[in-house]
Amino acid sequence: MKQRTIKRSHFDHEILLLQGGGALGSYHAGVYEALAEAGMLPTWVVGISIGAINAAIIAGNPPERRVERLREFWYRVSAYAPLTPPPVLDPIRPFLDRLSVLSGATCGIPGFYVPRHPSPLLMPSASPNELSFYDTSPLEPTLEELVDFDLLNSGKMRLSLGATNVRTGESKYFDTRDIRITSRHVMASGALPPAFPGVEIDGEEYWDGGLVSNTPITYVWDQKPLTTALIVQVNLFPNKGEKPHDMVQVLERIKDIQYSSKQRFSTDRLREIGELRASIGRLLAKMPAHLKDNPDVMRIATQYDDRKWTVAFLTDTHRSTSGQWKDAEFSRATVNERWAGGVEAIRLSLANREWTFPAAEIPGVRVFDLPPKAPKKAAVPPAMPKEEAISPNGNGNGKPKHRSRPSRRSRATQPSRHIRRKRASRSASSRVH
Repeated sequence: MKQRTIKRSHFDHEILLLQGGGALGSYHAGVYEALAEAGMLPTWVVGISIGAINAAIIAGNPPERRVERLREFWYRVSAYAPLTPPPVLDPIRPFLDRLSVLSGATCGIPGFYVPRHPSPLLMPSASPNELSFYDTSPLEPTLEELVDFDLLNSGKMRLSLGATNVRTGESKYFDTRDIRITSRHVMASGALPPAFPGVEIDGEEYWDGGLVSNTPITYVWDQKPLTTALIVQVNLFPNKGEKPHDMVQVLERIKDIQYSSKQRFSTDRLREIGELRASIGRLLAKMPAHLKDNPDVMRIATQYDDRKWTVAFLTDTHRSTSGQWKDAEFSRATVNERWAGGVEAIRLSLANREWTFPAAEIPGVRVFDLPPKAPKKAAVPPAMPKEEAISPNGNGNGKPKHRSRPSRRSRATQPSRHIRRKRASRSASSRVH
């Protein structure tokens, strides 16, 4: 069932932010598919790691081909494990998923990476592009085939990809507003060591952007002018989770916290800074004319703008059966499940469309957590036993109370009707006389 198309032009900018997360990135594709079917096409996409690959495919294809190209990429990387286990095998699904991880680690992922032989651990020294356990050279022709880099750099959609400068340790974003992005920039954003090698661009070596921050909104926040903007950030690692009960769950929870570390900070800071900006605006409006040229006042004024932002954090809550290896589990079954999860999350979120419209005439930042949690069902009090239930006539069922008929045994022990009459007549005559 398709969503009703949402009328556009509510915002100056509609921005889609895609976190890194390896195999979890098929969730991105489902989110984009559902947004597109609702008519919510982004004007700017920002990605890190696997988010950079999905973002490049989106920006590098016309709207009518984007979902098709995303599907082609995820079809290729899951081709090594194409079968979907029937429900009868659900009890052993964790074993099958971890077997899929082992297969990918041993043989590589089609169109993405292959194991490096010999292992860099056996080499006393190696060039920078060989210092990794896997070779990502198969990814370059995949990107060249699935992405039209001329269209990507045409300016029809803005694209920004996050990476980490190996030498300085600082975050670096490649932005189509500033440079021409190629497949090398996409690969640099996803060069997660020690699995993948660094990528050299303009004399500098770059690693995965998630090493500094896996949260792209930190880059978008400082961009101006963005007066009205709808920002949807897709988080692949939940920052909240249940208490672990075994070592597999411990390791999975560690990874979730590590790669979502900036998410909660970003949410809180967004609210705080948004409130501070609004306070600055109110203060400046009350400022006497003779103070408006004061250097300190002028400096403070640069921190104010009349932005009206809506920020929606959409978090993948799919429960993995592959534990801490979930970001390396590319089987077709899991890819399809996560894709479907992304579609369903947007459809549920669009049931309440408040987040799809700007705030009414009030500058500031609104923050939404999506998809919305299902409302808790009201507790139903247990039914009272029939003999204790309250009713107008006192017997609990609204009907007149009937005297129960004595059992056959009790009737047998009672005097017959003839005997009872004789006793009654004797008693009556004795009282009379």
